Amino acid sequence: MIIKQLSIFLENKSGRIHEITEILGRENLNIHALSLADSENFGVLRLIVNDLDKSLDCLKKNGVATSLTSVLAVEVPDKPGGLAAVMKVIDDAGLNIEYMYSIPEKTHDNAIMIMRFDNTEQAVNKLDGKGLRILTQQEVLKL
Repeated sequence: MIIKQLSIFLENKSGRIHEITEILGRENLNIHALSLADSENFGVLRLIVNDLDKSLDCLKKNGVATSLTSVLAVEVPDKPGGLAAVMKVIDDAGLNIEYMYSIPEKTHDNAIMIMRFDNTEQAVNKLDGKGLRILTQQEVLKL
């Protein structure tokens, strides 16, 4: 159920995202989801890609500071109040979300949210059996 994403640390300057996407594109690596957060001096680009090992290897070979992060892909009913219902389950379980972002694809009539918890293993254990569907890495890559 745990998904691995690439977390790429970037200097906040023009052309850095182009550089990363060009490196991945040259190696025929596909980005399935992404999120970008920035501050004044740096940013964090988070990616879910079709080939994690190859992506990690080619980015590191090109001097890009990259690490792996564990996240969950959670189905959310795509209707008013759908996200609130999922957040209630998470809140009732006493879990803390560090960040989250959506991916553009859907499963059936559900949106998919990528969530980073302060303790991902604990989140899986506490959410299991609570009525939430958590996708596997393979399921996300098939979307």
